[in-house]
Amino acid sequence: MNPSRRDALAALAATGLGRPAPAADPPKLALSTFVTETTVPLGHPLMGGGIAPAIEVIDPLFAHGFVLRGLDKPVAVVALDWCEVRNGAYDLFRDKIAAALGTDPARVMLSCLHQHDAPIADLEAQELLETHKAGASVCDIAFVRKTAERVAAAAGESLKTSRAVTRIGTGKATVEKVASNRRYTDAVGKVRYDRMSATRDPAVRAGEEGTIDPELTTLSFWDGDAPLLGLSAYAAHPMSHYGKGGVSADFVGLARRRRQADTPGVFQMYVSGCSGNVTAGKYNDGDPGNRPVLADRLYKAMAAAWKDTTTAPVTAAAFRSVPLKLKARTSAGFSEDELLKRLTADPKPFGRCLAALGLSWKHRTDSGRPIDLPVLDFGRAVYALLPAESYVEYQLLVKQLGPDAAVVVAGYGECGPGYIPTERARAEGDGNLADWCWADPGSEERMIEAIKAAMKKV
Repeated sequence: MNPSRRDALAALAATGLGRPAPAADPPKLALSTFVTETTVPLGHPLMGGGIAPAIEVIDPLFAHGFVLRGLDKPVAVVALDWCEVRNGAYDLFRDKIAAALGTDPARVMLSCLHQHDAPIADLEAQELLETHKAGASVCDIAFVRKTAERVAAAAGESLKTSRAVTRIGTGKATVEKVASNRRYTDAVGKVRYDRMSATRDPAVRAGEEGTIDPELTTLSFWDGDAPLLGLSAYAAHPMSHYGKGGVSADFVGLARRRRQADTPGVFQMYVSGCSGNVTAGKYNDGDPGNRPVLADRLYKAMAAAWKDTTTAPVTAAAFRSVPLKLKARTSAGFSEDELLKRLTADPKPFGRCLAALGLSWKHRTDSGRPIDLPVLDFGRAVYALLPAESYVEYQLLVKQLGPDAAVVVAGYGECGPGYIPTERARAEGDGNLADWCWADPGSEERMIEAIKAAMKKV
């Protein structure tokens, strides 16, 4: 090795960049797992009032999670079969879980899978609707509070039975014919953003896949040669058909259930990656028969990633979190007065719900409370959580910043901002940003800065 390169590598090592400094002794980690049902009662709003309320339960909803001890204070990773948890409701879940575990709320890495035939929880939005007698509903506050308590109790109870974690495993597989970007080029060369989760127009489905992350990644924890848990992540909106009141964990829930049946002694979890602009629309026309088809494709990738898994001893483990401050949207229709007016005057109940959700997010940003952007770093493997409907480009950036590690990324953490697009999508007139986006332009720069800060030691 030439002297200049040797000196450069020595300087890099001195900064602490590249990988966590190895501890004198390997960290002693302990893992416990939990699952509890979170199905909404019949009549409860689904997707925050945007579609038909629950009239039947096709399959139940769950919270899956694990607690990792041995990192100063416990860290919890929780995945909810809900559409979104936002603002005060997000704080409620994390506060309750943290109290049950004796840890800090920032160390509760809570995300939603974002199925649409599932609830959205936003306490302040619901309170605003009730205060103004708006005649619309986002969620049942009592049900949300009860569910948060149930999930926290399950997390706390899990501490009674734990296993040592001595090895970390990682595996990858390509998912075939599930994901496609909303953005595509039509037959005359025009850029369009109208490819939804269920896309019936064959001309729209014929467009290119666009920017996606084709890999499903599985992070696993082992006690010697015994696997304890597999956490799989893939970036795609998890919907096949939806909107008629049939509560369901959709095709991702079906795939997870099959994997759990394959490995009864191994706890199986799934998280949705950053997929605000990624759907199954190229491969799904909304026919109910596509749900098991999409589930099978995802399941095969989960099984393949498990087969591809390699393990190594735990030599490092660290948790860190950086603050992310996004600004509330300031364009026409999103001022305090305009949102309040819409809250009571919009002719559509869902329009009133959207106004309440926008006000809830605005009040959060006005209070100065940042979003936590947390990372669980094992040196050779990283688990990162990004907020809301982050576009897939942010996931790809996280992975780019960890080239020597297997990087698992979850989206749909704090969901208050709604879509977090790229500036290119704004400039090209992404039509999905008309309502379900409460973050101001400039969010891309803020996201990139926070991601780089969170990943700087990987």
